[in-house]
Amino acid sequence: MSTREVKKRSIKEISPIDVYMLLPKTNCKECGEENCMAFATKLVNREIPLSQCKPLLKKENENVFKQLWEMLKPPIEEVEVGSEPNIIKIGGKYVMYRHEFTYTNPTAIAIDITDEMPDEEVFSRLKTTENFNYIYIGQTLKLNMISIRSTSGNPETFKATVKKVAENTKLPLVLCSFDPPVLEAGLMATPKARPLLYAATKDNWKDMAELAIMYNCPLTVFAPNDLKLLRSLSKTVSQYGVKSLVLDPGTIPGDGLADTIGNFTMIRRSATKRGDELLGHPLIGTPITAWLENADSPPELKNWNEAHLAATLINRYADILIMHSVEGWALLPNVVLRENIYTDPRKPVAVEPGLRTFGTPNQDSPVMFTTNFALTFYTVASDLESAGIDSYLIVVDSEGIAVDCAVAGRKITADKVAEAIREAKVEEKVKHRRLIIPGKAARLSGEIEESSKWEVLVGPRDSSDIPKFLKEKWTTTT
Repeated sequence: MSTREVKKRSIKEISPIDVYMLLPKTNCKECGEENCMAFATKLVNREIPLSQCKPLLKKENENVFKQLWEMLKPPIEEVEVGSEPNIIKIGGKYVMYRHEFTYTNPTAIAIDITDEMPDEEVFSRLKTTENFNYIYIGQTLKLNMISIRSTSGNPETFKATVKKVAENTKLPLVLCSFDPPVLEAGLMATPKARPLLYAATKDNWKDMAELAIMYNCPLTVFAPNDLKLLRSLSKTVSQYGVKSLVLDPGTIPGDGLADTIGNFTMIRRSATKRGDELLGHPLIGTPITAWLENADSPPELKNWNEAHLAATLINRYADILIMHSVEGWALLPNVVLRENIYTDPRKPVAVEPGLRTFGTPNQDSPVMFTTNFALTFYTVASDLESAGIDSYLIVVDSEGIAVDCAVAGRKITADKVAEAIREAKVEEKVKHRRLIIPGKAARLSGEIEESSKWEVLVGPRDSSDIPKFLKEKWTTTT
């Protein structure tokens, strides 16, 4: 198989057999799998790294390793920004559409700081960025990076700001200036931080490339609304010796939004569908440009326009965003959107089944059950916690499916519920034998009573009504 043929093959065309034929086939189990075929299957599904096959790391297998890497590597280069242990990975995508295969490396969001901001504003923005977090279906959503922009154009001013920021945060950095001496001054302030450099253009590419090589940093190539030039710069800078590239086709708000979406889409399509390696790099979007439009607009409108532009770019393949707003209402929708897009479509988001306790339940406390679909569980848990209900909740394994769908698809059955009750050993914790089931599982009530020997109370269809249900029903039945 030629290298050209390998590059043209899509992820859907690679089978475990293709990979297995190149593996040592010794079934040595050093990778942690039972045999080489199991390892090949996980490689194709991107569940395990190629480097986990120890025999392939031997010098005599170097060519085979390279051949497998060519077969399995993503069409979009994976770029690391930052230094150990604080590294952000961007790119690494295998497909254009999420339903084809899981997206990897969620879009990194960087909050900007300029070298002309007063110290109190710099420290305030750093603190806000680092402390931003939101718990969403069991995941903690955060911001990822700091972007330092040179608005002064003065190398020493920029250097002082970079030093100040680097000393007060561990977040990876993006250093932004079109002036190579300014960027070099910033790099001198933090030579081992390995920031993303922004940006090389047709006018400064050589000096920028030399900085990227000297400091071993990834480099952004910038050609606004000119894909031909962007591709040419990518080729030139790569041939010059820069190892890791990020592409910026320009983020144009307002009337230019259609061009922005079209450019991002065409670049990603060229890389994933046509195998164009010169465009097979992560994409950076700059929603911050919304603040440059309509200078007299109120800040609330600019916040909104930036948030809207950021959401569009997350949906249209941006691997990293530079934003100005630190308003929670502008950032929160986008980190939630990002979380929803960057989940595995092959696996419902689920929690571990088992018994959960809320508050300080006793032997008279109510016992309920729900499924292990994450959104269902955390909704129920939130309602119980906010109402201050002391209770036991049995989480039944439904393969990550919501109650109504799990009942309809027989992922939740009376026997499963009865088995979950036994495994939870909840009968040792309460003196009653009454189980409250979700209203959407009402049709299983009789079967559950028969299988479990527990009395079943059909609860509300919505967990927000649990407090009212308990007040009306539980006190009269215990």
